[in-house]
Amino acid sequence: MVTAAEAAASVKSGDRIFLQGAAMTPNTLINTICDRYQELENVEIISIHTEGEVKYALPPYKDSFKINSCFVGGNVRKAVNTNQGDYIPIFLSEIHYLFRRNILPLDVAVIQVSPPDVHGYCSLGVSVDIALPAVETAKKVIAQVNPQVPRTHGDGIIHKSKIDLAVELDEPIHAAPISAISDIEFQIGKHVAGLIEDGATLQLGIGSIPNAVLNKLGGHKRLGVHTEMFSDGLLPLVETGVITGEEKEIKTGKIVTCFAAGTKKLYDFIDDNPLVHFKEAAYTNDTGLIARNPKVTAINSAIEIDLTGQICADSIGMRHFSGVGGQMDFIRGAAISKGGKPIFALSSATAKGISKITPTLKEGAGVTSTRAHVHYVVTEYGVVNLFGKNLYERAKALISIAHPDHRENLDKAAYNRFGRA
Repeated sequence: MVTAAEAAASVKSGDRIFLQGAAMTPNTLINTICDRYQELENVEIISIHTEGEVKYALPPYKDSFKINSCFVGGNVRKAVNTNQGDYIPIFLSEIHYLFRRNILPLDVAVIQVSPPDVHGYCSLGVSVDIALPAVETAKKVIAQVNPQVPRTHGDGIIHKSKIDLAVELDEPIHAAPISAISDIEFQIGKHVAGLIEDGATLQLGIGSIPNAVLNKLGGHKRLGVHTEMFSDGLLPLVETGVITGEEKEIKTGKIVTCFAAGTKKLYDFIDDNPLVHFKEAAYTNDTGLIARNPKVTAINSAIEIDLTGQICADSIGMRHFSGVGGQMDFIRGAAISKGGKPIFALSSATAKGISKITPTLKEGAGVTSTRAHVHYVVTEYGVVNLFGKNLYERAKALISIAHPDHRENLDKAAYNRFGRA
């Protein structure tokens, strides 16, 4: 047990350090390391989505720290789109290979854990995802030991002997408020809920559209959950017995996830709850495992979709906005699951009125999911299934659920491309 300053002093110039993310982001330790920026140079930071303000992403620290992000969150977005950082396009299911195959060997892993139990075991809390392989492979592990970290069941348990330096703290982990659901999102949720069958296994993320979908599932039965993340929207369906997991093939009866983010109510529900199993992302996002569950219904979103069905979900043109994440892992898993349904749910237009259904993707935009992977697309104007449709048929289907203000221009673009109305 040491002070935060003593722990930070163990980081050296030239180190590659991993930061645990989401609700478990160890900001006190991170910012104490950053306070040494005048002594450090060429420290590489590897992470997925982190929470809170992180000093290393601010301009004064750019000569000391370089960001190499596997997922671009709001707190590092500006830095990643400059020469202060960069983005690694990679499936969430494959990030562990960077560590385990020594492609990006880690010098230090900075994490946050619960205090050790009577047997000496600490919990990685609600972010096991890629933190577990980072802890297993890093040369040195530094931990914030926090009694407010939920103890989770599953694989996110590490013995205290794995931790080299520990700093005691007692503070709330990051909470994410429940976002309000708009009328458009309620309509999207209604359409998506109509595609979900009793006995389905759900994958869905965090945000207003997933919450809108969950809000409409009160009349469903025997639903299961195998997902990479979840939030508070799941709780009412567990409490009312809609989610039972009884038809799942993988971990029957259990909610399987690799991280969670939400309110304190969510963390209290998760704490020492054997119903919820936290696994690393290499497990939750394994396409073969996902597909063994019945009726996998994977609900994902997009920044834009072109008239042939190509999905961009990680950039706005050349500007990196988020990341590949687990979208392809689950879209493919759902497609090959018996009775599965891969779904993209998005509003037809941005808040500024720009159509999200476009003739072509923006110049420089990444194709997160190929046109061959896209089946169901849902907007507030309805549902289309692109599977088995040719390019012209796809264009006409997507135009039918575009915002009415943009359909005429999209029709013209389709005519110019295909030579027919």
